[in-house]
Amino acid sequence: MQTSPFKVHGRAFAHIAAFHPEITALRRDLHAHPELGFEEHYTAARVKQALQVCGVDEIHEGLGKTGLVAVIRGRSTGSGRMIGLRADMDALPMTEHNDFAWKSTRSGLMHGCGHDGHTAMLVAAARYLAETRHFDGTAVLIFQPGEEGYAGARAMIEDGLFERFPVDAVFGMHNWPAMRPGTVGINPGPMMAAADRITIEITGRGGHGAHPYTTVDPVLVAAHIITAVQSIVSRNVKPVDSAVISLCAMRAGELAAMSVIPGSATLVGTVRTFSPRVQTLVEQRLSELCQAVALGFGATATVHYERSYPATINTPEQAHFAADVAQSLVGREHVVRDLEPSMGAEDFSFMLQVKPGAYLRLGQGEENGVGSCFLHNSRYDFNDAVLPLGAALHASLVEQGMPLAAAGASVA
Repeated sequence: MQTSPFKVHGRAFAHIAAFHPEITALRRDLHAHPELGFEEHYTAARVKQALQVCGVDEIHEGLGKTGLVAVIRGRSTGSGRMIGLRADMDALPMTEHNDFAWKSTRSGLMHGCGHDGHTAMLVAAARYLAETRHFDGTAVLIFQPGEEGYAGARAMIEDGLFERFPVDAVFGMHNWPAMRPGTVGINPGPMMAAADRITIEITGRGGHGAHPYTTVDPVLVAAHIITAVQSIVSRNVKPVDSAVISLCAMRAGELAAMSVIPGSATLVGTVRTFSPRVQTLVEQRLSELCQAVALGFGATATVHYERSYPATINTPEQAHFAADVAQSLVGREHVVRDLEPSMGAEDFSFMLQVKPGAYLRLGQGEENGVGSCFLHNSRYDFNDAVLPLGAALHASLVEQGMPLAAAGASVA
């Protein structure tokens, strides 16, 4: 049995720590075999195999294409309660630059966000819950495909996830290299931002670079739009609100044609917000501003605004409950209850639009929380030391949310 480098309390952690090496082996196997969204065939098969060995009551396949759901009933189900736990399974289209034995075996694919660890922790929680069944109700374990830009959560919901498994609350968890191992972070409101894609198409009139007066230069228009767009947040969004607009790519003309002014240019970027009101304001101002700037130069500009992932917003009751559960495991001083929201995005947000629930951060960085490879880094790796803690946190949300005794915490 491996020894934890941090102190954790509770029956669940002690039980799960006994099979820590097996969880680690599964995690590293998944890391070595990364798969993109809706292509997680190897991953889903390994998860199914592990769940069968665990002795869960039911395994349902094919939700959201490659997603799985495991059902575990407690010693009693008289309460009628049902709690959902979710882990994402997909990897990223990036090349890994690590050199350890379990590095990716698939060119151009990598578990650079720790979904291998998330999946392994939920499998470990399944094993514990199936072996002990120390709860009154039904645990629904959701192994979700396609979090990285594919909206796999939405796909599972559209496949009837919550009609077939009408959970009272749903909880998700993500590793966080900026926090040290043995810590948990959460807050009772926004955890992650909405992520929207913007495409700005500028149409002018091309011509010879030596005679720009005969053209309507879309590159010049694009430059002015790039500058003007930066005023939207500073001059339209209240300082107490949050928004980010980043124009991250531009395409215009041909690099080999130094003297040709192109007829069009395209800008691509992203908008991040926490509030639907601010999101709508930014979308409106982008369209108005880009059109007006282009018109001033005799060009036209069209803004295509795609709302991708909504903001991930915890419901207060479930967030406070989850923080209490975390505190019972790691102590008050190791739970951050007012964690600063991230401008990153997460498709667990789709689940929180349908069901009450909460999204937690599990610390896994260096001891001082600084210096770890952050998410989506080519040298990133999940910290296997936190696997039993994450699994115990999953399991404890079930046990404390659906206690066998009449007294106790509840999310119902």
